[in-house]
Amino acid sequence: MSTVSGLRSSLRQHLTLLLTLDNAKSGLFYYILFTQAVKAQRHLWARGITSSVKDLYIWISQQIIHLILRMPSTRRKVAAQMDQAKLDIEKRLVPQGANVTRHLALPSEGKSLEWILQEMDKMDVELGGSAESWREGKLSGAVYHGGDELSKIIVAAYSRYCVSNPLHPDVFPAIRKMEAEIVAMCLKMYRGPLGSAGTMTSGGTESIIMAVKTYRDWARAVKGIKEPEMIISTTAHAAFDKGAAYLGIKVHTIPIDPFTRQINLKLVKRAINPNTIMLVGSCVNFPDGNQDNIEGLSVLAKKYKIGLHVDCCLGSFIVPFLEPSGLAKGDSKGRYKLQPFDFAVEGVTSISCDTHKYGFAPKGTSVIMYRTAELRQYQYYVHPTWPGGVYGSPSLSGSRPGALIAGCWAVMQHMGTEGYLQSCREIVTAARTIADAIIDDIPELYLLGDPPASVVAFASKHPNVDALEVGDGMGRRGWHLNGLSEPKSVHIACTRLTLPVVDQFIADLKDSVREAKIAPTGKGSMVALYGLGNSSAVGPDMVGQLASAFLDAMYKA
Repeated sequence: MSTVSGLRSSLRQHLTLLLTLDNAKSGLFYYILFTQAVKAQRHLWARGITSSVKDLYIWISQQIIHLILRMPSTRRKVAAQMDQAKLDIEKRLVPQGANVTRHLALPSEGKSLEWILQEMDKMDVELGGSAESWREGKLSGAVYHGGDELSKIIVAAYSRYCVSNPLHPDVFPAIRKMEAEIVAMCLKMYRGPLGSAGTMTSGGTESIIMAVKTYRDWARAVKGIKEPEMIISTTAHAAFDKGAAYLGIKVHTIPIDPFTRQINLKLVKRAINPNTIMLVGSCVNFPDGNQDNIEGLSVLAKKYKIGLHVDCCLGSFIVPFLEPSGLAKGDSKGRYKLQPFDFAVEGVTSISCDTHKYGFAPKGTSVIMYRTAELRQYQYYVHPTWPGGVYGSPSLSGSRPGALIAGCWAVMQHMGTEGYLQSCREIVTAARTIADAIIDDIPELYLLGDPPASVVAFASKHPNVDALEVGDGMGRRGWHLNGLSEPKSVHIACTRLTLPVVDQFIADLKDSVREAKIAPTGKGSMVALYGLGNSSAVGPDMVGQLASAFLDAMYKA
């Protein structure tokens, strides 16, 4: 009997264990099912039924077309066309021919300064350009030249501190002081409250990525968020998507109002959930130069206790000076008004500003600012147990070029408030002159939104005029402008170089519109690239391949 009882007891134990394992498996299954359902529900709620159905349609279309592209005949045809397009890109960037001098290995003996300068002149001739062709002013942004006097100041500062590195503040105390003062001056410009703080970075992209990293780490430490999400608009800078891709953050991209060109606040509110770490607004955005409703975003950020980053990289040293210059109120017709955007708006918790744009500092300088020094702590990286000693850095870089910091500080000291006020007046007046001409004198085009600062974007409202054809026409007249999509449009970011060529721009724009209406070619670079991007479900993939080919060609010697 004891043997039978033992067997029964053992059987009961095994059955209990199996039931426990089954319960655990079932529990795990239902937990995973529940969490995925919650994610799906949040995604659907944020995107809306229409956008979700559209996303599903695009995905199905992509899968079908990709299957078609796997057919041998189709694959060969597409590959041939893509190879030709990549070859065209390479020919455009990489010098061809046996007469081109190439330096593919170190010289056996060092060269003199005279030889180096001569070789640089030779390169310009061989490549069919000039080191100073940008002085003609027929380009959008790209070169934010403050004048020859500023160039001399930058070169002098750079020469004095060319070997400096703020990683070693004890060796280069002046660089540490200048960096701190640059941040303090920018905080003053953007009305940072008592206790606000910031750091310098290498440019707008790093400033933005640092903000994204800061909110991710803050949300993890303070709110326990392990699957962070952020909300941006379709016109937010691509650096936010880049930062999210690097840092493992889900992005909800919210459509903008087609008339105001501002982010749709109703959809932003729908997209906020317990995993949301930050909202993003622009002042001004890159595509069309409009600003988001920062006050509206601030209300949501405060209500849900999340971060609000305002991207002023392009607005930089323009938007803080619009109010004191008298331009913030717009023109006599009520156009081009600037709305509140800086730390005076309570919910704004961080701002990025590029000193190397309208601040005229040397390329490679930007500032990221925070409402509190406590928030800035989450940007830092510290490794206290590294065998090489305690390692701490404020941003992505370890060693940094102190010479650029010195150049930035010197430029800001030379320009002063009055210098930046004058620059703001001149540049914004030039942009508004172009905008007025588009509105009043070119009926085939329309202005995108109501841009308050230095960027003007136009699209076509005439059935026989393609805005990208107009952009190609401007290209044939020597202009380097930016082609945009959604809608097909073109923009110019005005700089001090634009000032003497405003009338020429307007005249060339009128001629390009007339030409696009009468005899469109459909073969220009803007039409080809952006047309491909919108022509099919796999268009963006094709453009992505061409963009990668472009990057490859950049490094082909």
